[in-house]
Amino acid sequence: MEVAEIKVSYSNTNSEKVKVTNSQIAYDVILKHWDLNILEFQEEVKVMLFNRANILLGIYEMSKGGISGTVVDIRIILSVALKCNSSSIILVHNHPSGRLVPSEPDKAITKRLKEACSILDIELLDHLIISRDGFYSFDKDKVFNTNLLEL
Repeated sequence: MEVAEIKVSYSNTNSEKVKVTNSQIAYDVILKHWDLNILEFQEEVKVMLFNRANILLGIYEMSKGGISGTVVDIRIILSVALKCNSSSIILVHNHPSGRLVPSEPDKAITKRLKEACSILDIELLDHLIISRDGFYSFDKDKVFNTNLLEL
């Protein structure tokens, strides 16, 4: 009887170290790794993975969906975090409408992910809802509008 072999690997060839110490820095970094044409067209979910020193290990593209939703699979998020030996994560998704208000499903997935992360000793640092003009931070429970910050 043959059994499938499972391989687990992670490789970081990037020598640049990005330290994320707050939600604004996380937003600035993730926006550089987002296709701005899709930001207002299609909902996407990405996961930022960090080591103990809050150095960004990488960004995992979790899913792409439609205009009003996409899949967030907690098991996949946690398997990626474990594979990367990540100590903490930030979940990020966009609202194509530009509306930076969390939906009930957004709140529910954040609660479930936080609980699941705690079992594996991985910290959910934040969940950001982003648009071109700003972001909502679940950690701060507040909307940050980049247009206002520039005044």
